[in-house]
This record gives sequence, C-alpha cells and structure tokens, in this order.
Amino acid sequence: MKKIFKLIAIALLVMTIKPALAQEVEGTPTDTLGAAINKLQSAIELMQRFKITGYLQAQSQFSDSIGNAFAGGAFPAGTDKRFKVRRGRLKFAYNTLLTTFVAQFDVTESGFGTKDMYLVVRDPWTQTVSLTGGVFNRPFGYEVAYSSSQLESPERARFTQALFPGEEDLGWMVTIQGAKTSTWNWLRIQGGYFEGNGINPASKKMKDFIGQISINKASMDEKIKYGIGASYYDGGVLETTANTYVLNNGIYSKDASQAAGKFAKRQYVGIDAQFSAESGLGLTTIRGEYLNGKQPSVAGSANSFTANPTGDLYLRNIMGAYAILIQSIKGTKDQIVLKYDVFDPNTKVSGDQIGLKATGFNATTAGDIKYSTIGIGWIYAYDANVKLTAYYDIVKNEKSKNLAGYGSDLKDNVFTLRLQYKF
Repeated sequence: MKKIFKLIAIALLVMTIKPALAQEVEGTPTDTLGAAINKLQSAIELMQRFKITGYLQAQSQFSDSIGNAFAGGAFPAGTDKRFKVRRGRLKFAYNTLLTTFVAQFDVTESGFGTKDMYLVVRDPWTQTVSLTGGVFNRPFGYEVAYSSSQLESPERARFTQALFPGEEDLGWMVTIQGAKTSTWNWLRIQGGYFEGNGINPASKKMKDFIGQISINKASMDEKIKYGIGASYYDGGVLETTANTYVLNNGIYSKDASQAAGKFAKRQYVGIDAQFSAESGLGLTTIRGEYLNGKQPSVAGSANSFTANPTGDLYLRNIMGAYAILIQSIKGTKDQIVLKYDVFDPNTKVSGDQIGLKATGFNATTAGDIKYSTIGIGWIYAYDANVKLTAYYDIVKNEKSKNLAGYGSDLKDNVFTLRLQYKF
C-alpha cells in the first residue's frame, strides 16, 4: 500500500516535470536533466517524511447472558451478542530530524473521532530531550501506550479501561531518552501535566501530573529482551457538590473535610515488567503490571471521569494487576495467549460487606465489586497485513449476599472473534 502511494506520487511529479523540460529550450540538456533529477529527489524525500498508516478491526462478540457482559465496553441493554467495528484508525505522520507531527482518527459505525493530535520537538544538539504537546497517550505503565493494533488480547486489562478511558489525554510532556545510537538509549524518563479528564475535557483549574521511568535492554544477539518501569499519577477530581464520602467500617460516611470547589485526591503508583526470549519453541513473551492508589468516582462505578462530575464523589482505595503470556509456535503463523487480570475498585471492603446498609450512611454498591478475568486466545497471522484473533474471557466477580444480583457469579463470559487489517 505504501509503495503504491509512492509510485502514484512519483508519476504525478514526472507528469509535472515533463512539460517544464519541454519549455527549457534555451538551457543545455545536462543542466535541464540535473535540475529535474534534483526536483525529483526533493519530492521523494518529502514523501519519505510523510507516512499514512491505519488498521481496521471487525469483530463479533457473544456473551453467556443478556445484559451482564463487559468487553471493550458494556454490551447494550437486552443484548448478548454484537457485531461491530471495534477500531478503525487512520494515522498521518510527518517526521523531520527534530520534529514530528501526528494526527490519528478513529472511524467506526458509531462515528468519527480524534484519537491523537500532537507534535514532538527534539533538542537540536543531542536529540535527547523532547517536548510533546497535544492529545496523546498518558505515560503510565506499559499497556496504556501499547498500540491497540498489537494487542494480543482483544482489550486492555479491566483496570486500565476503567482508570485510563481512551488511553489519551490532553497536555504537555517532556521526555529524556538517548538517541538510538546512544549507549543510554535503554533509559527513558518522561513526565508532564495533563487535563485529567481525557480527550474531551471540561476545564478544571487543577492539572494532573504523570511521570514514568523505564528501562529496556536486550542481549547482544537480540534473542532476549527485557524491561521494567515505574509510574506515578498525582491529580485530583473537582468536587462539584458539598457531599464527598469515604469508607468507614464497610459503609460510606460523609467526609467533613471536603467541600464543593475542592479537589479530591486521585493518585496511582504502578510498576510494569516485560520479558521475551527466542527458543526452539518460538518466541515467548511475558508481561505484567501492578497498580494501586486512590480513586474519586461515583457511587455505582469506580471509572475515571471524562468530564467534571455533576454528583457526589466516593473515595476508594483501588488495586489492579495483569499478567500475560504469549507463545509463538515456531515454524507456524500461530500464537497462543493466556492472560489473567484483576481489578479491585475498593480494597477496604469485600464479600458480604458489600451492600451493607445502616441508617444515616450510604451502602457500598456494584461499583465496589472486584472482578478477575482469565483470557485464553489464539492468533493467526494470515500475512503481514491480516490477522485473525479468537479469544475467550472467563470473568469472575466478587459475591455478596447483601447486594442484589451479586449473590452468585454473573454469567458474563465473552467470546470475541476479530479480523484485523493493518497497513
């Protein structure tokens, strides 16, 4: 596809140059030919700086029951199966030695939206320090910034989806990393300030800080690669009402120290690690992340906000983690995937404590239920552009006899069949 674009551009350029050559009757043939070649080389260099890429994910999903499933978003009410374009991305990038401009859009049956829109400016001396501004991935953990076209599971871990909806945010970030030829290229330090409400924010006075340090190294023959990282998120959520609740003895009570106009603390600490090795079996890859922290959210959900809240806040201690194993089968186009992830939106309450009621207090809700998921998948790389993914999520929820509908495990396992085309 890229070669076709380049051939079309060169053909158009040749058609433009040819009339010009005919008009150069007074110049020498050598001068005219040299000028034409220089012009053609300049056009080719321009085309090499400009890249168009994209991918499409068409999929079908089937759930165990109606109304319970969550996989890349909740199923619509009254639905246990759905067909959709999960992602339809078109990305434009222009690169020079010191700058990069990126615009990426998401086009699906649901409409058209901006995914990324940012610029990168590198220092002109060592190209070690860069400034990024606009809408781009939050620099937290590994999975947030991992390309959706490369995901081995159909979706990111449940806690990643809940805490970092859409992956991107609006802000500025400084990155320190040696050039590819540098002996310090294995170390990356980045940090910046972000809106905190995602890509379509409502303005708020307080901005959120996100910082990350990561190390990535490889053996001399590149058969073994490994990395580790640590991330920190420090921000807040605007309290738009006078009521903010904290957990005491399994139930929510009003926090007298909080008030409308203040900011409730939003804070995460995370670590991540990656390892891959080539062997007689094929390429083996293992990755994992762990996160804990404080999350202001609404009564019925621990999800992060994509706009300033309009109701009361509930302050929770959260925990999330995942581990994934990807095994390529040598000599074939197949990969086997095993993944486990867990999201506990309230580590201070569990089991039958959830849903307990008391006069003058607010009860915990379904937003405090812990979920764990085992994913089993198979990926077939049809060719360099097309891959087929079949994946089954086995979802287990925390049970409580005091919360209606959660006295037993919900029937919310999901099978996903996805065909992806990437260019």
